[in-house]
Amino acid sequence: MNVTDVTETHPQLVTAKFLTVGTAPHTRRLAFRQRAGASSIQAPGVVWLGGFKSDMLSTKAERIDAWAARNGRAFLRFDYSGHGESEGRFEDGTIGQWLEDSLAVIRQLTNGPQILVGSSMGGWISLLVAKAFAESGETGRLAGLVLIAPAVDFTEALMWRNMPEAARRDIVEKGVWLRQSEYAPDPYPVTKALIEDGRRHLLFGQPIRSHGPVHILQGMQDPDVPWAHAMQLVEHLAGDPVAVTLIKDGDHRLSRDEDIARLLAAIEGMTPSN
Repeated sequence: MNVTDVTETHPQLVTAKFLTVGTAPHTRRLAFRQRAGASSIQAPGVVWLGGFKSDMLSTKAERIDAWAARNGRAFLRFDYSGHGESEGRFEDGTIGQWLEDSLAVIRQLTNGPQILVGSSMGGWISLLVAKAFAESGETGRLAGLVLIAPAVDFTEALMWRNMPEAARRDIVEKGVWLRQSEYAPDPYPVTKALIEDGRRHLLFGQPIRSHGPVHILQGMQDPDVPWAHAMQLVEHLAGDPVAVTLIKDGDHRLSRDEDIARLLAAIEGMTPSN
């Protein structure tokens, strides 16, 4: 493990550091911020897994960090490779690589059970992390999952199947399609590698195990991850306890004060009673 400090000018933020992951020639440095929990508080740590083309300084991650500081809870957030402050190009990333990033960060930087808070793509990756931990006999690392608009299998179910034919042709023939986004002024690349690698990590069509409690927060006015998609996930999680909060006027981001309050309540609900 190779961790280095990086100068941080924002006084409210925990100092950012870098963790080197991967094997040569595919090593990369991932930026992370970690808040230690109070030694007197025996509660699971919290790990933030952000969305597609998002970063660890998003509104929800910042509000969780403030909550963790107030309550003496351990909190870890990081940027996938090609995101935020981490090394790499976004267009070179795949679900498999971002899963590898997540597993490395959690394994190397946390101790004891963790609550994974996955937003959009981070919801899919959280479930893939749970699957990987189950396969390696590490289910004790997880205390539960809080999933915000979980975009499970989104590269196939929400992107590829809904793309115009011209976009599919660009991906097949040119290797990339530039997709417009309402969340950024410039289009972002959807690559052939992203789509093809995503197919190796699809979860729908077979039982999904989290090996712990799951709480899903889903806006019913979400144009990117329809609420029916979240309910499809619930049907696949038949072997684990699942709670669902449907927010009738909620959008994809769920970053309003009332949405954040629901999110923090869901995290607190994952803490075992003493």
